[in-house]
Amino acid sequence: MNKLITLSSCVALLICLLSAQNIDAADGRYALSSPDKRMSISLAAGDSLRYSVRYNEKEILHPSAISMRLGDRTLGPAANILRTSAVRAKDYNELVISFKEDFDLVLRAYNEGVAYRFVTRISDSVTVVAEQADFRLEGDPAVIWQETDNYTTWEGSYIRHDAFSKVVDLKRATTPALFSDTLQRIRIILAESDVFDYPGMYLQKQGEMLRGEWAGYPAKTVMGSWGNFVSVVKERAGFLARTSGSRSFPWRVVMATDDDRSLLTNRLIAKLARPNVLKDISWIKPGKATWEWWHDALLPGAPVASGMGNRNTALYNYYVDFATAGKLEYLMIDAGWSDNYDVTKVNPKLDVKAVISRARDKQVGVFLWCVASSILKDLDKSLDFIASTGAVGIKVDFFDRDDQLAIRLMETIAMECAKRKLMVNFHGCPKPTGLEITYPNVVNYEAVRGAESHKWDYSITPDHHLIIPFIRMLAGPMDYTPGAMRNKTKADFKPIDPGLPSGQGTRCHELAMFVVYRQPFGMLADSPTAYMQYPDIMQYLSQVPAVCDETRVLSAELAEYAVVAKRKGRDWYLGAMTNWTGRTLEVDFGFLPAGRTYEVVLYTDGQNAEVDAELYDCKTLRVTSKTKISLKLAPGGGAAAVIKSIF
Repeated sequence: MNKLITLSSCVALLICLLSAQNIDAADGRYALSSPDKRMSISLAAGDSLRYSVRYNEKEILHPSAISMRLGDRTLGPAANILRTSAVRAKDYNELVISFKEDFDLVLRAYNEGVAYRFVTRISDSVTVVAEQADFRLEGDPAVIWQETDNYTTWEGSYIRHDAFSKVVDLKRATTPALFSDTLQRIRIILAESDVFDYPGMYLQKQGEMLRGEWAGYPAKTVMGSWGNFVSVVKERAGFLARTSGSRSFPWRVVMATDDDRSLLTNRLIAKLARPNVLKDISWIKPGKATWEWWHDALLPGAPVASGMGNRNTALYNYYVDFATAGKLEYLMIDAGWSDNYDVTKVNPKLDVKAVISRARDKQVGVFLWCVASSILKDLDKSLDFIASTGAVGIKVDFFDRDDQLAIRLMETIAMECAKRKLMVNFHGCPKPTGLEITYPNVVNYEAVRGAESHKWDYSITPDHHLIIPFIRMLAGPMDYTPGAMRNKTKADFKPIDPGLPSGQGTRCHELAMFVVYRQPFGMLADSPTAYMQYPDIMQYLSQVPAVCDETRVLSAELAEYAVVAKRKGRDWYLGAMTNWTGRTLEVDFGFLPAGRTYEVVLYTDGQNAEVDAELYDCKTLRVTSKTKISLKLAPGGGAAAVIKSIF
């Protein structure tokens, strides 16, 4: 009798604990709710493992199967529950379901979204032959995603479909991908986080549902593609990964919202990432950089010879002086400073150590560009040499893959750079999944169709500019490289390469990117002499911070417009952007502390900016928390402001 009483007490205690964590459990079915109870993830464990997701009591993801096939077993079907445990953290609830078959399934529910991951408890190494991650979306949602026929690019345009049923069967897309329930006005985002020693996830349409898809392990690679220095996969093995049998696998993430503003502040991918592993991060400093590549190192009117054929000591010293005068933290030296295949073979026209030493004396740090496959031939030698120049970081380019090997090599580069106190800006790379949280010396990623495409085509329009912060930026920071000073309307724009390229949209549209976009290491892409013609614009670019303490999204609509305010210390910065549709947006300064007066330097589209996109007005006004103003944005337009407390 005493044993029965004890057992009953334990069961009652378990039910109470689960209830306290917003967890319901019955007959192999578990439901876990977010702290605000708006989101929930349910799991049914029977012949298979199936999860579903609800948002505001509406099922947005119908029961979807998940499993993982290893070399000698499959995790999921007919699994036997061993025990459960619950955790209630500051901003999430968690349920760990342990199975007798040596694995756990971890469920988490945040206010921003839900996630699950497999955790294995196998003593030996394992081969992951396949993973099943199904996503059965409710209804026939609209789609915005980046389609791809390969496993090598994250720099494509976003494709829009007004219904999932109109997507061609077997079409593949990168993640994050966004789906809209137009009736309920719910945005659903499918993504992943904490990808280590494992390939990145794509989505593939298979009939009426989506399935996760991954690149197989590279069995044979050759050098090819750009400059014959990109590792190209010629054959893939019949498995995804060979890895430790005792580990956590990536999170599969479902986010949902009925407020587009929250998409610009959602940091769920970062929250799910494993914590920082570096003990000392005092040397890691965000900032903005002057950079020569986008404008072909052309400096019209400068007292030094310029252009790509004159990338020498004198030219880069000029960039250093510009960074100093403009209060920019960095100079980014791109391809050409060394041999593309061996960073130790420096361009004889350039005394790179002297430039870096002079820059350091002026409190300007220098990043150096390099090719991933080249430095990986002898990573220690390459990084030791770069560190010996006095550089503070590298821009490492041309990964062009996210299979297990590529992901592993990115982590290795981040880790080895950290040992040498080198920051990392990844280019030609897959989208971020939280590596920058684990290794904070990773300060930015490309993985976006950015300003470089202005040189070649018409793809990066203001419409594109108002998609990427709502979808791509959910994954993490992005190096779009804004700052074009030759601004064009839709009618006037033409790609230019070589030479001085232009940007689509107004000048204020371009300025607003420095607030709206998240870029801890950000570029000023255009020529220093272009900025120097406009001291008021240079004053703005000098002041706008690379990172902030607080973000307020004042108004936003996916792919249409965004108005964002960011605080650094006591000062605020504002960016407003619209797509090719001109509009008037109201700014309510109620986000400012009451009782203070602020001076605002406001940059707005000029009266005829719809005809000449370079036209802008700059004026100074005073505001309080009670002030409201209207911003008239031209087609492809924008506005930007520096807001400083005066009393």
